[in-house]
Amino acid sequence: MSLNRIFFWLTLIGAPISLVGGFLHWPEIPMFIIYCVTIIGLASFMGRATESLAIVAGSSIGGLLNATFGNAVELIISFFALKEGLIGVVTASITGSIIGNLLLVGGLSIFVGGMRFKRQAFNVHNARLSAGILIFSIIVSFAFPAVFATQMDRFDIKILSTVIAIIMILIYLFSLFFRLVTHRGVYLEPGDEQTDHHDEQPEWGVGRSIVILGITTVVVAIISEHLVGAISTVAESFGWTELFIGIIIVAIVGNAAEHASAIVMAYKNRMDVTVEIAIGSTLQIAMFVAPILVLVSWGLHVFMPLVFPVTELVAMVLAVLLTISITSDGDTNWFEGAMLLAAYVIMGFGFFLL
Repeated sequence: MSLNRIFFWLTLIGAPISLVGGFLHWPEIPMFIIYCVTIIGLASFMGRATESLAIVAGSSIGGLLNATFGNAVELIISFFALKEGLIGVVTASITGSIIGNLLLVGGLSIFVGGMRFKRQAFNVHNARLSAGILIFSIIVSFAFPAVFATQMDRFDIKILSTVIAIIMILIYLFSLFFRLVTHRGVYLEPGDEQTDHHDEQPEWGVGRSIVILGITTVVVAIISEHLVGAISTVAESFGWTELFIGIIIVAIVGNAAEHASAIVMAYKNRMDVTVEIAIGSTLQIAMFVAPILVLVSWGLHVFMPLVFPVTELVAMVLAVLLTISITSDGDTNWFEGAMLLAAYVIMGFGFFLL
């Protein structure tokens, strides 16, 4: 059974149950599981619709579409969590998405691909460019406000967070313009895949893609509201903290479709695609989703400052440094994947016990 068919059945079965169960207030623990599974299936449809639109619209607009909709699930879930005042869950889900993309997805992809191929190469220039942006987005933009937060009052933190959020969004848009317009194909090496896909046919037409994207976005929004509402009950029942749920559960659910695609690409030895999914999605979270949530929170009853707890900040910085050290040479093997996975397990276990 193909991956798309699995996601199709998850959606077909889970969506009606989620909508009816949420409306009738069925028991929250089993419904929480169904919500998670259904969102995973819906996320795959959103990804396929966005990819079809990107092929039709071209690479430049496609990059912007992927930036907007690639992490729509995380954005929607985080919005409803913010609306409920669960800032800890939001920051934890952002942290979980970042370390999950870099360590879990990157590590598992490299490990799976490395078990089939002794050495897997990818474009080292793109990897180094991504490394620089990662350092900027995590170490500079996230660490800086955390250091100064202890010496500022609440209003100053709001202003600093807002300014940084705007700058991060601009730099992310500039990075898309750099990659897809001004320096498109400049750093291709012999044997690299071409960035143009004029012969590639979209899976769905423009009209169908827009309809599917609209429907799935609405359904994800409805289910996400129920999912967020069940977090407290699930946390109390299993003895989990909201921090652990945000970092592990919510983060994995929001990125599951992309995770599966990255692993499949690594198994097919298309490591440039895998690296782009793992690192590119991380950059979207850090430089697009998180800043958007900061700006949106101005209109809610609770403001989300761009200040992360020390434990989450350290986890993100270590994940970035470890990923950069492994990908900076332009090739990987299964042992490097195992190290990334080990780091994720250690961090996950630590957050579980915290």
